[in-house]
Amino acid sequence: MQAPPPPETLKIKTLQVACDGSGDISPALGHPRVFLRIDPEVGFVECGYCDRRFVLEGGVADSQAA
Repeated sequence: MQAPPPPETLKIKTLQVACDGSGDISPALGHPRVFLRIDPEVGFVECGYCDRRFVLEGGVADSQAA
């Protein structure tokens, strides 16, 4: 059984990212800011609060990677 897709996927160019759950909404309505690090062998990381997925551009999880 395959896991359901994450609520939102963002492509990024760095191995580190901060997530506060904001985006189209005010940061005050999000969640506490967390700092996440992508394992290059996995190619993505998901936020434990909002399930937003951050994919490393050109990494193994990037569907556009050759």
